[in-house]
Amino acid sequence: MRFNNPVVKGMYPDPSVCKVKDTYYLACSSFQYFPGVPLFESKDLINWKPIGHCLTRQSQIQLDKVNSSGGVFAPTLRYHNGRFYMTTTNDTTRQNFYVWTDDIYGEWSDPINVDQGGIDPDLYFEDGKAYFMSNGADDHGRGGIVQCQIDIETGCKLTPSRVIWQGTGGRYLEAPHLYKINGWYYLLAAEGGTEYGHMVTYARGPSPGGPFEAYPLNPVLTNRNLGGYEIQGVGHGDLVQDNGGNWWMLHLGFRQIGRWFAYHHLGREVFLTPVTFGENGWFTAGDNGTTLSCFETDRIPEEVVQNEKKSDTFENTEWDKDWCYLRLPRSGNYSFERNRLTLKGTEISLDQADTPTFIGIRQRDFNAVITCDVSLESGEAGITLYMDENHHYDFAIRKDENGYKVIERLNIGDIKSIEKAVDIHHSCASLIIRSTPNAYSFVVQVDGKEIHLGTAQTKYLSSEVAGGFTGVMIGLYAYGEGCLAEFSNFKCEYA
Repeated sequence: MRFNNPVVKGMYPDPSVCKVKDTYYLACSSFQYFPGVPLFESKDLINWKPIGHCLTRQSQIQLDKVNSSGGVFAPTLRYHNGRFYMTTTNDTTRQNFYVWTDDIYGEWSDPINVDQGGIDPDLYFEDGKAYFMSNGADDHGRGGIVQCQIDIETGCKLTPSRVIWQGTGGRYLEAPHLYKINGWYYLLAAEGGTEYGHMVTYARGPSPGGPFEAYPLNPVLTNRNLGGYEIQGVGHGDLVQDNGGNWWMLHLGFRQIGRWFAYHHLGREVFLTPVTFGENGWFTAGDNGTTLSCFETDRIPEEVVQNEKKSDTFENTEWDKDWCYLRLPRSGNYSFERNRLTLKGTEISLDQADTPTFIGIRQRDFNAVITCDVSLESGEAGITLYMDENHHYDFAIRKDENGYKVIERLNIGDIKSIEKAVDIHHSCASLIIRSTPNAYSFVVQVDGKEIHLGTAQTKYLSSEVAGGFTGVMIGLYAYGEGCLAEFSNFKCEYA
């Protein structure tokens, strides 16, 4: 059969996967968004359904006034003796921790901290022992992939932290995962930075602590130096074996907005790549070590169909699974119905690293039409294309002393400009945003007429301009004390 990449679209970076019986489970990073660490399940590795989050209580994660791209970094999801474990980092507090659950569809435990630094923590279980790994420095300050044994009940270290591998020489060695396959212990990692030089490397050894020998042909997977190729930034992978005994890698990558236009704003997404073990015990990945936008494979039955969701609406999404907030929301400011959303504004704006009244869903493709009916009596409310507090495009209705206006405001770094404002005679309007790979256009529909306010280039919401590790969220927001806004008929339709 033929499947297309990415298999999970939109800003879902740093995927980690585990398999329980015939079901695969996937966890991804969430950074400053709440709930934290989104979860998916699949029966075939290509169709993934959101099932919830690991961090659903504010007591589980400190996100108050966390800057964009801070907060919850790369998770590892593992299953051992009937229990799921998710270990991750709050990069803002520099604390590694894990949570656990016996029901992946239910609540997770309170955090259990581990006194080992670095980020991208990993758990490996064997013979009653729990090994904890991260990138960072050991107890003597030596850098690399660091490992210790922990008491899985308490998180307390049972052995000193020591470096077990220092990679192949690429910068930003990270994302360690340990596996035992056919008698060898394989240590997977990422190097090169989560950008255009990103790559997957690995080593193998005779024990969980090594010594580890690097794969002679590292990197095993990378799309670096592929000029004119849409998929870039390939790295940060996790291995999983399917029911047929075949091996796969779920990993991140991103789609740049044009073959020769090196910007990306959808964020880092989830890609699937086949892995093949050779007779010598080393494995290869992808198409000559690269990830493709489309793979032909006989590993997935022909009757499996890759289903792609072409629209998001209030009715076909779930508030607690598909949508998320900025940092720690004030629940009293949100009222949900099946086809309507009511938001109560505050004096906290989208420009602050704080908790504005905002709920967002990830933009999943370049070509889209976003529509929503918005009404309010005071303040400001509308749609924001949100990258971070310094980079977002706002399309909104605003009430001032002269009446109601629809505004197009561009926020690019220190430049914050209302590009155009048009007067309307009502407190409600239909807002329309048309998206292409290169630009957003803003149109308001009032009294059956469409008024075009302007356009804005997508590249100014890209990681190359804004920095950080996130992607564009389609956010609905309200601003201003006393603002009470209603949103209805929301739809994001992808071409």
